[in-house]
Amino acid sequence: MKIVRVALDVPVAKLFDYHADDARGDDVGCRVLVPFGKKILVGMIVEIAASSDVPSPRMKCVLRVLRDAPRLGNDDLRLLRFAAAYYHHPLGLAVMGALPARLRRVRAPRPRAITTFVLTPAGEAIAADVLPARAIVQRRLLTLFKERRVLDLAAIKAVGRSAPPALTQLASRGWVAPHETSEHPALVAAGPVSTGGPRLTVEQSEAVQAIQAHLDEFSAFLLLGVTGSGKTEVYLHAIDATLRARRQVLLLVPEIALTPQLEAMVRNRFPDISLTALHSGLNENERLEHWRAAQTGRARIVLGTRLAVFAPLPGLGLIIVDEEHDGSFKQTEGLRYSARDLAVVRAQQCKIPVVLGSATPALETYYNALNERYQLLTLSRRINAPLPRIEYIPTRGARLADGLSPRLLDAIAARLECNEQSMVFINRRGFAPVLMCRACGWLSQCHRCSAQLVLHLHDHRLHCHHCGFHAPVPPGCLECGNQDLAPVGQGTQRIEVAVRRYFPQARILRIDRDSTRRRLAWPAMRSQIREREVDIVVGTQILAKGHHFPHLNLVGVVNADSLLYSTDFRAPERLFALLTQVAGRAGRGERQGEVLIQTEFPGHPLYTALRSQDYVSFARGLLEERQQAGFPPFVHQALLRAEAPKLETAVAYLARAARIGKALDHRITIYDPVPAGMVRLAGRERAQLLAQAEARGRLQRFLAAWYAKLSEEPSSPARWSLDVDPLEL
Repeated sequence: MKIVRVALDVPVAKLFDYHADDARGDDVGCRVLVPFGKKILVGMIVEIAASSDVPSPRMKCVLRVLRDAPRLGNDDLRLLRFAAAYYHHPLGLAVMGALPARLRRVRAPRPRAITTFVLTPAGEAIAADVLPARAIVQRRLLTLFKERRVLDLAAIKAVGRSAPPALTQLASRGWVAPHETSEHPALVAAGPVSTGGPRLTVEQSEAVQAIQAHLDEFSAFLLLGVTGSGKTEVYLHAIDATLRARRQVLLLVPEIALTPQLEAMVRNRFPDISLTALHSGLNENERLEHWRAAQTGRARIVLGTRLAVFAPLPGLGLIIVDEEHDGSFKQTEGLRYSARDLAVVRAQQCKIPVVLGSATPALETYYNALNERYQLLTLSRRINAPLPRIEYIPTRGARLADGLSPRLLDAIAARLECNEQSMVFINRRGFAPVLMCRACGWLSQCHRCSAQLVLHLHDHRLHCHHCGFHAPVPPGCLECGNQDLAPVGQGTQRIEVAVRRYFPQARILRIDRDSTRRRLAWPAMRSQIREREVDIVVGTQILAKGHHFPHLNLVGVVNADSLLYSTDFRAPERLFALLTQVAGRAGRGERQGEVLIQTEFPGHPLYTALRSQDYVSFARGLLEERQQAGFPPFVHQALLRAEAPKLETAVAYLARAARIGKALDHRITIYDPVPAGMVRLAGRERAQLLAQAEARGRLQRFLAAWYAKLSEEPSSPARWSLDVDPLEL
């Protein structure tokens, strides 16, 4: 009688044995229906065994082996096994969490045809400005087609309410055509697949040649290039070489906001190659379709956010991680993995190259390049444009108008006169971070979190950006009844109101998580900026990474000092990266950009390094500090977190966990439990315990034993989780 070991979507760190008479030897990686308690669950076969520790009379039988979809390959399961083992997470949760939601259900729908519209050759030859100026939506829609070539109905409707009639007008002219398909182009024969591109610089050519020389073996590359230096062009040439070898490409980006622009560039360069996107913005049917296209090899390029690192790709030949330093690549719930690190592991397992690109690499990545574990490729100059000029506006003791200095307002006015675009950057959404009573000092506080409620102007409510609680603005102080309540600080909404007041004739667009909440709203906004339908952009870090706006020549940064004196040792690294990325949006056209940063500490060493835009010197200085302090990358860390209704309960549990850990290996440094940075979140109080060691292997062996001991406890007064290589302390 055959026995299969099944991974199930349950929080238990074990596999479950079942009888399966009809199982075949190649069914490893197939989904199965199995009884589990009183439920019927979908699981996945990860092993076929000859014997089991479970007595045969007690072993249940598999109800059905689901062969309606291709099975996960051995390479896919090997990566999931590594992730579950390294991050000490139940294998069943890791395996099932990597599948689309539809495949985790008892009844998985069949792929359905998706109606899309494509740009015709006649449409490619027509410029958007041929249309009348009053045909705003038609012009915008045609521009979007030229960027992405293929649009589905959801993307079209996101342009505006009048987009469907505008689409009909474009179709009547023969510029776009409907295309219904549930299939994707199959792998094409080796040969030219690219439409070409701009001529490479010497540095770009050297980088491309280095990558192409290692297409048949594992090699990790750090592509360190200043903003605007043409890193994307290096990616495209590496993709071209991989496609010519009839292999697939995985291109990872940190956020959904970056996918439309990069997707458009890739589609334009490879118009005849099937590309699919995998990110959380897809609905369940779309995600299943795109996942299957990747798994069957019909999609030769997969563009996605962090979860796409687990996408099944049978012909994978190259992995690219863009903006590799970004913290969004780290999952903070469930399986707390780093997609960047797993991308390197996957490349090593598949014996293929991986390219990590950034203007400000994570210190761990740069340290690996210095130690020659990664090959360093450098792009030191911008393409056809100088780096922006960075200046500081001292604000200590200055009178600011809603957070804006007179110098910054004058600079915006000057750009408006020259018909150039400006951006005001503030990394905080809402109108004001807190509402305060002028009489007694009461602050709007979330009763469920150790955070303040943020004032939002559009709905006149107070919002918690951590747990989602919201409430109407009170008519008076909840402590003393005083009606004189004042907003304190600035957010994007308040800056937008101020800018509108000072520049009433300007066309202003606010871009943050609130304004881009509607599906595919951000691509439409990006199109407005590129078409110069906007004069001033006010936004958060959504605008900071990877976007190319050739007419944006001024960037003003408000409230830059907020991260300077954070207790997090990674704060300087993050601030330098953020400001470098923001500054990189200026001056990407013909004129040199200008960056004005408002700060109370213009002489701070970080700002001094930023002005010279010398990442290498800044990074080497930080590495020296970290080595002296005993911080990563010179040590390896894990964080045990616990939460309970009362803080004392969480701290007591961690103290007991610390005693267990110290008894296992005295060479591991285990610090005392402390309250988390945000003690209270969503009604529960949190504490944390840090463990670290100089050798990664020693820490991993300790964590395996420690995790097993903690999991053996029958019940715990606190909920706990283990975070390996944490980014947030």
